[in-house]
Amino acid sequence: MRKIGIMTLNGYYNYGNRLQNYALQESLKFLGFVVETIINRRTPKKTKFIKRIHNLGTNSYKEIYIKAYNKTWRKIRKKSIVKRTENFKEFTLNYINETNYFISENNIPKNLSDRYDYFVTGSDQVWNPVNTLGSSIFFLTFAEKHKRIAYAPSFGVSEIKPEYKEKYKEWISEIPWLSVREDDGARIIKELTGRDAPVLVDPTLLLTKEKWLSIAKEAQNKPKGNYLLTYFLGGIPPKYKKQIKKIAKVNNLEVINLADIRDKETYRTGPSEFIDYINSCSVFCTDSFHGAVFSILFEKPFIVYERMGSTLSMFSRIETLLKKFKLESRKAENIKSNEDVFNIDFSHVPAILEAERKKSYDFLKEALNVKDGD
Repeated sequence: MRKIGIMTLNGYYNYGNRLQNYALQESLKFLGFVVETIINRRTPKKTKFIKRIHNLGTNSYKEIYIKAYNKTWRKIRKKSIVKRTENFKEFTLNYINETNYFISENNIPKNLSDRYDYFVTGSDQVWNPVNTLGSSIFFLTFAEKHKRIAYAPSFGVSEIKPEYKEKYKEWISEIPWLSVREDDGARIIKELTGRDAPVLVDPTLLLTKEKWLSIAKEAQNKPKGNYLLTYFLGGIPPKYKKQIKKIAKVNNLEVINLADIRDKETYRTGPSEFIDYINSCSVFCTDSFHGAVFSILFEKPFIVYERMGSTLSMFSRIETLLKKFKLESRKAENIKSNEDVFNIDFSHVPAILEAERKKSYDFLKEALNVKDGD
Protein backbone atom coordinates (compact mmCIF):
# COMPACT_ATOMS: atom_id res chain seq x y z
CA MET A 1 0.00 0.00 0.00
CA ARG A 2 1.28 3.47 -0.89
CA LYS A 3 2.52 5.72 1.87
CA ILE A 4 2.25 9.47 2.58
CA GLY A 5 4.26 11.61 4.98
CA ILE A 6 2.50 14.70 6.36
CA MET A 7 4.62 17.73 7.14
CA THR A 8 2.83 20.09 9.51
CA LEU A 9 3.41 22.02 12.71
CA ASN A 10 3.89 19.66 15.63
CA GLY A 11 2.71 20.84 19.00
CA TYR A 12 0.68 19.88 22.02
CA TYR A 13 -1.14 23.07 22.95
CA ASN A 14 -3.39 24.27 20.10
CA TYR A 15 -6.74 22.63 19.33
CA GLY A 16 -6.82 23.64 15.68
CA ASN A 17 -3.33 22.29 15.08
CA ARG A 18 -4.08 18.84 16.47
CA LEU A 19 -7.50 18.58 14.83
CA GLN A 20 -6.38 19.68 11.36
CA ASN A 21 -3.51 17.18 11.55
CA TYR A 22 -5.95 14.39 12.43
CA ALA A 23 -8.38 15.48 9.70
CA LEU A 24 -5.74 15.55 6.95
CA GLN A 25 -4.50 12.13 8.05
CA GLU A 26 -8.01 10.64 7.95
CA SER A 27 -8.79 12.23 4.57
CA LEU A 28 -5.65 10.72 3.04
CA LYS A 29 -6.38 7.34 4.63
CA PHE A 30 -9.85 7.50 3.08
CA LEU A 31 -8.13 7.66 -0.32
CA GLY A 32 -6.36 4.40 0.45
CA PHE A 33 -2.96 5.45 1.79
CA VAL A 34 -0.91 4.59 4.86
CA VAL A 35 -0.26 7.95 6.51
CA GLU A 36 2.37 9.20 8.96
CA THR A 37 2.96 12.67 10.37
CA ILE A 38 6.68 13.39 10.34
CA ILE A 39 7.84 14.96 13.58
CA ASN A 40 9.95 18.02 12.88
CA ARG A 41 11.91 20.25 15.18
CA ARG A 42 12.75 23.83 14.38
CA THR A 43 15.96 25.51 15.49
CA PRO A 44 14.94 28.26 17.92
CA LYS A 45 16.02 31.81 17.36
CA LYS A 46 18.51 33.25 19.76
CA THR A 47 16.62 34.90 22.55
CA LYS A 48 17.46 38.32 23.80
CA PHE A 49 18.09 38.49 27.48
CA ILE A 50 16.58 41.53 29.13
CA LYS A 51 18.26 42.80 32.24
CA ARG A 52 16.06 42.81 35.27
CA ILE A 53 16.30 45.94 37.38
CA HIS A 54 15.81 45.22 41.03
CA ASN A 55 14.53 47.69 43.54
CA LEU A 56 17.38 48.18 45.98
CA GLY A 57 15.13 49.76 48.55
CA THR A 58 13.29 47.92 51.30
CA ASN A 59 10.25 46.03 50.07
CA SER A 60 6.94 47.10 51.54
CA TYR A 61 4.49 44.55 52.93
CA LYS A 62 2.38 45.08 49.80
CA GLU A 63 5.33 44.31 47.52
CA ILE A 64 6.18 41.19 49.52
CA TYR A 65 2.57 40.02 49.24
CA ILE A 66 2.48 40.62 45.48
CA LYS A 67 5.73 38.68 44.98
CA ALA A 68 4.43 35.76 47.05
CA TYR A 69 1.11 35.80 45.20
CA ASN A 70 2.83 35.83 41.81
CA LYS A 71 5.10 32.95 42.79
CA THR A 72 2.11 30.86 43.88
CA TRP A 73 0.19 31.75 40.73
CA ARG A 74 3.13 30.71 38.55
CA LYS A 75 3.14 27.27 40.19
CA ILE A 76 -0.62 26.84 39.62
CA ARG A 77 -0.25 28.02 36.03
CA LYS A 78 2.62 25.62 35.37
CA LYS A 79 0.61 22.66 36.68
CA SER A 80 -2.32 23.55 34.41
CA ILE A 81 -0.07 23.85 31.36
CA VAL A 82 1.60 20.51 32.13
CA LYS A 83 -1.76 18.76 32.52
CA ARG A 84 -3.14 20.36 29.35
CA THR A 85 -0.05 19.24 27.42
CA GLU A 86 -0.51 15.69 28.73
CA ASN A 87 -4.10 15.69 27.44
CA PHE A 88 -2.94 16.89 24.02
CA LYS A 89 -0.24 14.22 23.90
CA GLU A 90 -2.78 11.57 24.85
CA PHE A 91 -5.03 12.69 21.99
CA THR A 92 -2.08 12.56 19.59
CA LEU A 93 -1.07 9.10 20.79
CA ASN A 94 -4.62 7.81 20.34
CA TYR A 95 -5.51 9.39 17.02
CA ILE A 96 -2.46 10.64 15.10
CA ASN A 97 0.17 8.32 13.65
CA GLU A 98 3.42 10.19 14.27
CA THR A 99 6.85 8.91 13.28
CA ASN A 100 9.24 7.44 15.85
CA TYR A 101 11.95 9.73 14.51
CA PHE A 102 12.25 13.45 13.89
CA ILE A 103 13.82 15.65 11.27
CA SER A 104 15.05 19.23 11.28
CA GLU A 105 16.57 21.64 8.78
CA ASN A 106 20.03 20.24 9.49
CA ASN A 107 19.02 16.66 10.25
CA ILE A 108 17.25 15.02 7.32
CA PRO A 109 17.83 11.29 6.68
CA LYS A 110 19.36 10.70 3.25
CA ASN A 111 16.74 8.11 2.38
CA LEU A 112 13.73 10.07 3.69
CA SER A 113 12.30 10.67 0.22
CA ASP A 114 12.51 6.95 -0.53
CA ARG A 115 10.39 6.05 2.52
CA TYR A 116 7.22 7.62 1.11
CA ASP A 117 5.39 7.75 -2.19
CA TYR A 118 4.21 11.31 -1.53
CA PHE A 119 4.61 14.13 0.98
CA VAL A 120 1.83 16.57 1.89
CA THR A 121 2.59 19.88 3.58
CA GLY A 122 -0.29 21.61 5.36
CA SER A 123 -2.64 22.68 6.55
CA ASP A 124 -2.14 25.22 9.37
CA GLN A 125 0.35 28.10 9.16
CA VAL A 126 3.22 26.01 7.85
CA TRP A 127 4.37 28.84 5.58
CA ASN A 128 4.26 31.54 8.23
CA PRO A 129 7.93 32.64 8.51
CA VAL A 130 7.34 33.69 12.12
CA ASN A 131 6.23 30.19 13.11
CA THR A 132 8.61 28.20 10.95
CA LEU A 133 11.60 30.57 10.90
CA GLY A 134 11.57 30.31 7.11
CA SER A 135 12.40 26.60 7.17
CA SER A 136 12.62 24.85 3.80
CA ILE A 137 11.32 21.54 5.16
CA PHE A 138 7.74 22.84 5.08
CA PHE A 139 8.17 23.29 1.33
CA LEU A 140 9.28 19.65 1.07
CA THR A 141 12.63 20.53 -0.51
CA PHE A 142 14.08 17.22 0.76
CA ALA A 143 11.73 15.22 -1.50
CA GLU A 144 11.72 14.51 -5.20
CA LYS A 145 9.67 17.19 -6.90
CA HIS A 146 6.92 14.88 -8.20
CA LYS A 147 6.23 13.78 -4.61
CA ARG A 148 5.53 17.31 -3.28
CA ILE A 149 1.94 18.33 -2.55
CA ALA A 150 0.71 21.42 -0.68
CA TYR A 151 -2.77 20.97 0.78
CA ALA A 152 -4.35 24.23 2.01
CA PRO A 153 -1.28 25.65 3.79
CA SER A 154 -1.52 29.11 5.31
CA PHE A 155 1.01 31.94 5.30
CA GLY A 156 -0.63 33.62 8.31
CA VAL A 157 0.65 36.98 7.05
CA SER A 158 -0.49 39.32 4.27
CA GLU A 159 3.02 40.07 3.01
CA ILE A 160 6.26 38.09 2.88
CA LYS A 161 9.23 39.98 4.26
CA PRO A 162 11.97 40.82 1.71
CA GLU A 163 14.50 38.46 3.32
CA TYR A 164 12.24 35.47 2.59
CA LYS A 165 10.85 36.39 -0.85
CA GLU A 166 13.50 34.82 -3.09
CA LYS A 167 13.59 31.58 -1.14
CA TYR A 168 9.79 31.35 -0.96
CA LYS A 169 9.54 32.03 -4.69
CA GLU A 170 12.01 29.23 -5.44
CA TRP A 171 10.52 26.70 -3.04
CA ILE A 172 6.88 27.33 -4.03
CA SER A 173 7.74 27.21 -7.73
CA GLU A 174 9.12 23.69 -7.25
CA ILE A 175 5.86 22.28 -5.81
CA PRO A 176 3.84 20.78 -8.69
CA TRP A 177 0.61 20.37 -6.73
CA LEU A 178 -0.15 23.67 -5.06
CA SER A 179 -3.15 24.95 -3.07
CA VAL A 180 -3.74 27.36 -0.17
CA ARG A 181 -6.26 27.91 2.60
CA GLU A 182 -7.20 31.57 2.20
CA ASP A 183 -7.48 34.29 -0.41
CA ASP A 184 -4.44 36.19 0.90
CA GLY A 185 -2.32 33.09 0.32
CA ALA A 186 -3.47 32.79 -3.29
CA ARG A 187 -2.55 36.44 -3.85
CA ILE A 188 0.92 35.98 -2.34
CA ILE A 189 1.62 32.97 -4.55
CA LYS A 190 0.44 34.84 -7.62
CA GLU A 191 2.72 37.78 -6.78
CA LEU A 192 5.73 35.55 -6.08
CA THR A 193 5.42 32.98 -8.84
CA GLY A 194 2.70 34.05 -11.25
CA ARG A 195 0.83 30.81 -10.53
CA ASP A 196 -2.87 30.50 -9.68
CA ALA A 197 -3.32 28.35 -6.57
CA PRO A 198 -6.79 27.02 -5.74
CA VAL A 199 -8.17 28.02 -2.35
CA LEU A 200 -9.23 24.80 -0.62
CA VAL A 201 -10.97 24.29 2.70
CA ASP A 202 -9.15 23.41 5.88
CA PRO A 203 -8.98 19.60 6.28
CA THR A 204 -11.20 19.77 9.38
CA LEU A 205 -14.08 20.55 7.00
CA LEU A 206 -13.45 17.38 5.00
CA LEU A 207 -14.68 15.17 7.85
CA THR A 208 -18.36 14.77 8.66
CA LYS A 209 -20.02 15.77 11.91
CA GLU A 210 -20.50 12.08 12.71
CA LYS A 211 -16.80 11.39 12.21
CA TRP A 212 -15.87 14.19 14.60
CA LEU A 213 -18.36 13.13 17.25
CA SER A 214 -16.92 9.60 17.14
CA ILE A 215 -13.74 10.94 18.79
CA ALA A 216 -15.45 13.52 21.04
CA LYS A 217 -15.39 13.13 24.80
CA GLU A 218 -17.37 14.88 27.51
CA ALA A 219 -15.30 16.88 29.99
CA GLN A 220 -15.68 15.90 33.63
CA ASN A 221 -16.58 19.43 34.70
CA LYS A 222 -18.88 20.18 31.76
CA PRO A 223 -22.02 22.07 32.92
CA LYS A 224 -25.25 20.12 33.25
CA GLY A 225 -27.32 23.09 32.08
CA ASN A 226 -27.14 25.38 29.07
CA TYR A 227 -23.98 27.40 28.57
CA LEU A 228 -22.28 30.02 26.42
CA LEU A 229 -18.83 28.88 25.33
CA THR A 230 -15.91 31.20 24.62
CA TYR A 231 -12.53 30.45 23.09
CA PHE A 232 -10.31 33.48 22.56
CA LEU A 233 -6.66 32.98 21.64
CA GLY A 234 -5.95 36.69 21.97
CA GLY A 235 -7.76 37.25 25.26
CA ILE A 236 -11.21 38.83 25.59
CA PRO A 237 -11.15 42.64 25.30
CA PRO A 238 -13.44 44.53 27.71
CA LYS A 239 -15.82 45.64 24.94
CA TYR A 240 -16.37 42.02 23.95
CA LYS A 241 -16.80 40.88 27.54
CA LYS A 242 -19.66 43.32 27.95
CA GLN A 243 -21.55 41.88 24.98
CA ILE A 244 -20.85 38.28 26.01
CA LYS A 245 -22.04 38.85 29.59
CA LYS A 246 -25.21 40.47 28.30
CA ILE A 247 -25.98 37.53 25.99
CA ALA A 248 -25.41 35.07 28.84
CA LYS A 249 -27.57 37.04 31.28
CA VAL A 250 -30.50 37.56 28.90
CA ASN A 251 -30.56 33.87 27.96
CA ASN A 252 -29.72 32.49 31.41
CA LEU A 253 -26.52 30.80 30.23
CA GLU A 254 -23.47 29.84 32.25
CA VAL A 255 -20.26 31.20 30.71
CA ILE A 256 -17.47 28.70 30.03
CA ASN A 257 -14.09 30.14 28.98
CA LEU A 258 -11.90 27.46 27.39
CA ALA A 259 -8.74 29.57 27.16
CA ASP A 260 -8.89 31.09 30.66
CA ILE A 261 -6.05 29.58 32.66
CA ARG A 262 -7.66 30.86 35.88
CA ASP A 263 -10.28 28.13 35.40
CA LYS A 264 -7.76 25.32 35.67
CA GLU A 265 -10.13 22.40 35.03
CA THR A 266 -11.59 23.90 31.86
CA TYR A 267 -8.20 25.15 30.67
CA ARG A 268 -6.87 21.58 30.80
CA THR A 269 -9.46 20.48 28.24
CA GLY A 270 -8.05 18.26 25.47
CA PRO A 271 -9.01 18.22 21.76
CA SER A 272 -11.69 15.53 22.19
CA GLU A 273 -13.40 17.55 24.91
CA PHE A 274 -13.06 20.71 22.77
CA ILE A 275 -15.21 19.04 20.10
CA ASP A 276 -17.89 18.05 22.61
CA TYR A 277 -17.92 21.47 24.28
CA ILE A 278 -18.75 23.16 20.95
CA ASN A 279 -21.30 20.55 19.94
CA SER A 280 -23.16 20.90 23.24
CA CYS A 281 -23.11 24.69 23.74
CA SER A 282 -26.03 27.06 23.20
CA VAL A 283 -23.86 29.72 21.56
CA PHE A 284 -20.13 29.99 20.83
CA CYS A 285 -18.11 33.24 20.93
CA THR A 286 -14.59 33.05 19.50
CA ASP A 287 -11.68 34.70 17.67
CA SER A 288 -10.46 31.27 16.50
CA PHE A 289 -10.55 30.07 12.90
CA HIS A 290 -11.12 26.48 13.92
CA GLY A 291 -13.70 27.59 16.46
CA ALA A 292 -15.68 29.01 13.54
CA VAL A 293 -15.09 25.83 11.51
CA PHE A 294 -16.60 23.54 14.13
CA SER A 295 -19.50 25.93 14.70
CA ILE A 296 -20.33 25.56 11.01
CA LEU A 297 -19.88 21.78 11.03
CA PHE A 298 -22.12 21.40 14.09
CA GLU A 299 -24.52 24.16 12.99
CA LYS A 300 -24.16 26.08 16.23
CA PRO A 301 -25.04 29.75 16.75
CA PHE A 302 -21.67 31.51 16.84
CA ILE A 303 -20.14 34.97 16.88
CA VAL A 304 -16.69 35.71 15.47
CA TYR A 305 -14.55 38.51 16.90
CA GLU A 306 -11.37 40.03 15.54
CA ARG A 307 -8.43 38.89 17.61
CA MET A 308 -6.99 41.46 19.98
CA GLY A 309 -3.76 42.90 18.59
CA SER A 310 -4.07 40.97 15.32
CA THR A 311 -3.40 42.31 11.84
CA LEU A 312 -5.77 42.15 8.88
CA SER A 313 -3.86 39.11 7.64
CA MET A 314 -4.68 37.22 10.83
CA PHE A 315 -8.39 37.71 10.13
CA SER A 316 -8.07 36.82 6.44
CA ARG A 317 -8.57 33.10 6.96
CA ILE A 318 -11.79 33.71 8.92
CA GLU A 319 -12.96 36.22 6.30
CA THR A 320 -12.39 33.60 3.59
CA LEU A 321 -14.25 30.96 5.61
CA LEU A 322 -17.30 33.15 6.34
CA LYS A 323 -17.46 34.40 2.76
CA LYS A 324 -17.23 30.87 1.36
CA PHE A 325 -20.14 29.68 3.50
CA LYS A 326 -22.13 32.93 3.18
CA LEU A 327 -22.04 33.52 6.93
CA GLU A 328 -20.58 37.04 7.10
CA SER A 329 -23.50 37.92 9.39
CA ARG A 330 -21.70 36.07 12.22
CA LYS A 331 -19.13 38.83 12.65
CA ALA A 332 -19.52 40.54 16.03
CA GLU A 333 -20.26 43.93 14.47
CA ASN A 334 -23.35 42.45 12.79
CA ILE A 335 -24.87 41.17 16.03
CA LYS A 336 -27.08 44.05 17.11
CA SER A 337 -29.74 42.28 19.18
CA ASN A 338 -30.37 39.10 21.12
CA GLU A 339 -32.43 37.86 18.19
CA ASP A 340 -29.39 38.22 15.92
CA VAL A 341 -27.41 35.87 18.19
CA PHE A 342 -29.64 32.90 17.43
CA ASN A 343 -31.06 33.95 14.06
CA ILE A 344 -28.74 31.93 11.86
CA ASP A 345 -29.65 29.95 8.77
CA PHE A 346 -27.49 26.92 7.97
CA SER A 347 -29.83 25.49 5.31
CA HIS A 348 -27.49 26.50 2.46
CA VAL A 349 -24.32 25.16 4.13
CA PRO A 350 -24.57 21.41 3.28
CA ALA A 351 -24.57 22.09 -0.47
CA ILE A 352 -21.55 24.39 -0.19
CA LEU A 353 -19.76 21.91 2.05
CA GLU A 354 -20.40 19.08 -0.40
CA ALA A 355 -19.04 21.15 -3.29
CA GLU A 356 -15.95 22.21 -1.33
CA ARG A 357 -15.25 18.65 -0.24
CA LYS A 358 -15.50 17.45 -3.83
CA LYS A 359 -13.16 20.22 -4.98
CA SER A 360 -10.62 19.26 -2.31
CA TYR A 361 -10.81 15.52 -2.90
CA ASP A 362 -10.58 16.03 -6.67
CA PHE A 363 -7.38 18.00 -6.08
CA LEU A 364 -5.93 15.29 -3.83
CA LYS A 365 -6.95 12.47 -6.16
CA GLU A 366 -5.26 14.12 -9.11
CA ALA A 367 -2.14 14.97 -7.12
CA LEU A 368 -1.93 11.44 -5.67
CA ASN A 369 -2.83 9.73 -8.94
CA VAL A 370 -5.92 8.10 -7.42
CA LYS A 371 -8.46 6.81 -9.90
CA ASP A 372 -12.13 6.38 -8.99
CA GLY A 373 -12.63 2.74 -8.13
CA ASP A 374 -9.09 2.28 -6.79
